[in-house]
Amino acid sequence: MLTAAAAAQILELVEGQATRGLRIFVEHGGCSGRQYGMSIDAPKDDDRIFELNGARVFIDPSSLELLRGSVIDYEGGLTAAGFRIRNPNAKRSCGCGTSFEA
Repeated sequence: MLTAAAAAQILELVEGQATRGLRIFVEHGGCSGRQYGMSIDAPKDDDRIFELNGARVFIDPSSLELLRGSVIDYEGGLTAAGFRIRNPNAKRSCGCGTSFEA
């Protein structure tokens, strides 16, 4: 679910904040009907927590169903740096990479 590159970036973002991690969620919107959202956050009681090398990702139960089997990666670079979600449940995705149809 989480690549080593994504884990390293999460650890960099939450440095010094031991209870924090990357929250990934799905909400209505975007050009394909649903869109991914991300924030640095603390876990909530009903979250599913994924961990790799000390980096943590928090996903709420309703988003988990839409993200099941996904891979979260991080790509560096000058023009397109950021987290990427490869979601096998997406029937189609938008060119921006943040919107999808389930």
